[in-house]
Amino acid sequence: MNYASIRTCDIANGEGVRVSLFVSGCTHCCKGCFNEEAWDFAYGQPFTEKTESELLAALEPEFVDGLSLLGGEPMEPENQRALVPFLRRVRDRFGLSKTIWVYTGCVLETELKSPSRWRTEVTDEFLSLIDVLVDGPFIEAQKDISLQFRGSANQRIIHLR
Repeated sequence: MNYASIRTCDIANGEGVRVSLFVSGCTHCCKGCFNEEAWDFAYGQPFTEKTESELLAALEPEFVDGLSLLGGEPMEPENQRALVPFLRRVRDRFGLSKTIWVYTGCVLETELKSPSRWRTEVTDEFLSLIDVLVDGPFIEAQKDISLQFRGSANQRIIHLR
């Protein structure tokens, strides 16, 4: 897996101060996407053990509330498989003291919990490791800049924990 960027002091992508990882690769290709360059799975840099260690260190300060995963698309099957071991490391190190938010263009009930190309052998574990899922594709016709932590009115903030 590659990643497009990392923000170590992000206040736009979840509650509080967050460390945000923007993964590469997305097949949703939503019209009006704010991060179109990250659709390419080869964009950015390889997600390595060193990257994981840097993210864990960035999560250490007490003022950091948690981790946000965005994209690209974290729920692309190959990205899920790469992220689950990292999410285990986050939980092993911080327990529930840091929240994990995931932004996906997938819909929880129809694409992640039901048979689909998005549902993999690690999807249930992935979902069990996160606190909040912001689901649904960005729909430009429903864009609403007044919405907190979402880009379009169809997207939902789902508290999984």
